[in-house]
Amino acid sequence: MTFFALGVNHHTASVELRERVAFNAERLGDLLLQQAQQSDLNDLVVVSTCNRTEIYANAENHDVLLHWLANTNGIDIHHLMNHVYRYENIQAVSHLMRVASGLDSLMLGEPQILGQVKTALSLAKEKGTVSTALGRIFDYAFYAAKRVRSETAVGSHAVSMGYSVAQLALQVFSHPEKLVVMVVAAGEMNSLVAKHMADLGVAKILICNRGAERAQQLASEISAHVDVEIIPFNALADHLHRADVISSCTGSLHQVIEFKPIKKALKQRRYQQMLLVDLAVPRDIDPEVDSLDGVYLYGVDDLQSVIEDNLAQRRQAAVEAEIMVNQLATQLVSQQKIKRAGGVVAAYRDSGHHLQQQELALALAQLEQGENPAEVMQNFAHRLTNKLLHPTSLLLREAAKEDEPEYFDWLKENLQEILVNGRAAKKNKH
Repeated sequence: MTFFALGVNHHTASVELRERVAFNAERLGDLLLQQAQQSDLNDLVVVSTCNRTEIYANAENHDVLLHWLANTNGIDIHHLMNHVYRYENIQAVSHLMRVASGLDSLMLGEPQILGQVKTALSLAKEKGTVSTALGRIFDYAFYAAKRVRSETAVGSHAVSMGYSVAQLALQVFSHPEKLVVMVVAAGEMNSLVAKHMADLGVAKILICNRGAERAQQLASEISAHVDVEIIPFNALADHLHRADVISSCTGSLHQVIEFKPIKKALKQRRYQQMLLVDLAVPRDIDPEVDSLDGVYLYGVDDLQSVIEDNLAQRRQAAVEAEIMVNQLATQLVSQQKIKRAGGVVAAYRDSGHHLQQQELALALAQLEQGENPAEVMQNFAHRLTNKLLHPTSLLLREAAKEDEPEYFDWLKENLQEILVNGRAAKKNKH
């Protein structure tokens, strides 16, 4: 069996194709349950996210993976072949490690993918499609991801607007647990801001949105982690003084947070500092508020500059992470080879021990018959040595016949090294 990785991702396939090969958890669970009963492909894990669908499997060949992916999604296999990538053994292990570490993500170093890979493994285990060997590969990939996270700076710099706002708040305020945060508009951008702020453990999040339904939806998504209050959009100015941090992203053609209301809010707050983040284009917040003492105003361009700098640092750190992943992948594959060789080594040693007992029994019988002890021992040593060396001699002769001289040279050099080391060890012992 060979370990394969096969799939499509944001590098190789359009959104349309990625949508066609994507699996939801329920459908994938049913398919894995069926696959557990098959003989050609029953040791696999499928990772399916918005940016990738990948199969990791121990199988006879990668064709069976390709046919399975095409057939389960009703896609012409010849079309799919133009977009899939295939890796095997050490390259497949390395790819899995890169994916789990966030090195292959659309957003370099993003942490969510590790949880998604772990979820995929759990589902496959639940449905019975994970052998001990495959599970060990994934465990080692998670170990690699942890090493990348803890020993490199790949994931330590903010590279999304939402996360950047949260990190900015930590720079301005020393006690996040006391903060009241207001998000003006509950779209995708501010939803991420709210979720990152909730993760910081802020005291409260105020949601101000034109539509109540979307505000309620966001509130339900974060209310388990933080106290949430929904305020009417037409009452925005009345609640500005309550917020330490305001993130606005309405998409309005006009400014929704003006200079005078912020000046009034500052006075109501007794001039305690405020952090205002304007994620909208056109801008939501009057840029003149930046002139007020105690107000920190950041716009999209400010944050984008920070993100670009941080992304550059991530790319630099990724070089170190790639080296680490390659080393760990090589280490795992070497361990697997040694483990597989263990059975062969044990059988070889058993064979040698059996020959030893045969020759020893013959020598003892000759001694009992009164034969010359010196001749008996000399014959014993001669026969045993010949029988033990016969497999190695045969292997060398067969290697010399092959068309690839490198194999014979490798055997010869390693045998010579073993003999030299053996003589040196014997000499040191005496």
